[in-house]
Amino acid sequence: MSIKILFLISIILNFFLLLFINKKKIKIFLNKSKIEEIEVSNVHAAFELKNISSNLKSPKEDAIIKSFSISQENNIVGMTSDYEAWIISTLSKFSKNIFEFGTCSGKTTYLMSLNSSEDTKIISITLNPNEINNVKKINQDNNSSYKNIKHESIYDKFLFSGTPQEKKIKVIFINSMDFDHLKFKEKMDLIFIDGGHTYSVVKNDSEKSFEMLKSNGIILWHDYVPGKTSASDVVKYINSISDIKKIYKIKNTSLCFYKNY
Repeated sequence: MSIKILFLISIILNFFLLLFINKKKIKIFLNKSKIEEIEVSNVHAAFELKNISSNLKSPKEDAIIKSFSISQENNIVGMTSDYEAWIISTLSKFSKNIFEFGTCSGKTTYLMSLNSSEDTKIISITLNPNEINNVKKINQDNNSSYKNIKHESIYDKFLFSGTPQEKKIKVIFINSMDFDHLKFKEKMDLIFIDGGHTYSVVKNDSEKSFEMLKSNGIILWHDYVPGKTSASDVVKYINSISDIKKIYKIKNTSLCFYKNY
């Protein structure tokens, strides 16, 4: 074998080696965010900091929340980070009618109930664990996201079950694709979308949310993470509507934000 051929083979092998090593970076680049990032202080006035001194700032009283930790023994899939949970909890303080797509363990539902006013009503929908096998995958749906739907829909009791806050929460066991949202049209102050992450489900939940949202109401999406396989359909859908709807990514989170001005 000639030196030229060996040299060519070496170049090709090195090329594929570099591709493999940088696979994650390449994936992130190809799926990079197409939407503008904003500081959390631009989401709501409650997140604006107050000056304590020249080098120290403190959150306002409105942004002080009730929270809790969850044992790792629970092995809960796809939870919000502490920072994301703080944002959602703070916004729930100013919301009388809250809707959640995707109850999962009920962590976020519980936080919204703990931090909202006594007369707040929270509706959360989730799949009945007994009906998981009836969920159908549509051709355009990401395989990893489809599998996660089953992993996250295993609960019929939740972190808030048996607590005083449960009285504010109504859980509806239903596939969100079959959910009739029209009776909630223009009634919701805050909607959190964190159900199935397949393209068909994210599209369905988002389109229904836009109709359910009140004037000045807020929608939050979880798991906008370019380059993450199980979140690729979330990124794909939000990017696809970003020219029509003014959606922002909240800096240092996987949350996207939309306000119905």
